[in-house]
Amino acid sequence: MMDNLQVLEQHYKEYTKNLMEWIPDGIIHVDLGLLQKLDLLDDNSTDVSLGLTRYFNVIETFEKITLINEQFVIWIVPEMQNNQLVTYTLIALNNDKGPKLELAFATSGVYNSSKLVLRVLEKFLVEIQENEQLMQDYG
Repeated sequence: MMDNLQVLEQHYKEYTKNLMEWIPDGIIHVDLGLLQKLDLLDDNSTDVSLGLTRYFNVIETFEKITLINEQFVIWIVPEMQNNQLVTYTLIALNNDKGPKLELAFATSGVYNSSKLVLRVLEKFLVEIQENEQLMQDYG
């Protein structure tokens, strides 16, 4: 079902119409504090990448990039705000009922590089996977 691009687009539009309704905690803004919390400040960190961001089908449109695999649907959306490029990344779990939005983060300024966006994305994907596993283990 999630290979149906029209269904994905409908969910994307529904989520972006009122993002705060779907993500009550709000959009996470990437800054120095978050990078420190996620242990992403040291380029030579001993953090072993799980390669989660490498196994996606990619759909690129003028408006956004959509990444899809069995577990996740991710929308990467660049926007201009006050003459500054801001990249929003929305992460949803991919399931039979449709993508379930889990979180969104935004990068801008010095934090808005593709390498950093992908590193932050990978950290959040690992967190979501770990949380889902815990819920399955206790459920």
